[in-house]
Amino acid sequence: MVRRFFVVAGSLLVLLTQFQTAALAQQDVSISAFYGVWRGNALSESNISTHFRVTARDLDVEIRPVEPGGFMINWATVLRQKGDPNAPAEVLKEARVTFLPDATRQKVWRAADQGDPMGENGFNWARLEGQTLTIYGIGVAEDGSAELQIYRRTLTDLGMQLDFTRTVDSEPVRSARGKLIKFAQ
Repeated sequence: MVRRFFVVAGSLLVLLTQFQTAALAQQDVSISAFYGVWRGNALSESNISTHFRVTARDLDVEIRPVEPGGFMINWATVLRQKGDPNAPAEVLKEARVTFLPDATRQKVWRAADQGDPMGENGFNWARLEGQTLTIYGIGVAEDGSAELQIYRRTLTDLGMQLDFTRTVDSEPVRSARGKLIKFAQ
């Protein structure tokens, strides 16, 4: 009888812990939860390359506060999607954007130095929903096609989950999924 009580109590404790963990995962966080230096890697899938359909990427992301109420994000990605498939060339791509709060929307930010969609930097904005910081970038390619990049960074119990998609004229051309851990505040 006593043993049965402990089994039932233990099962209830596990269920309660799972509900609490699920509830925490559903909570909204502030942008400050993302501040720090994050490092990790991802797998990228592409429809535009015969030899490099799936490639590995190294990721570095730094997110810092800026006044008033904004944030700066600097991200770097080591790509391995060109050259010899047996020894791919490593290419470093970096971006740095400062976001300031939108005057009319909560948890939405505009790029401080907003680019021209026809130019090199495009048009960027960010939004925070729940535990996911999403950064959008829109640009126009040389041939006039529209490009949309979406970076979804979601806080998890183990760090940060990245989900990236790139579409050209509404057609998916690349996606990446990875995990990052916090290295420094």
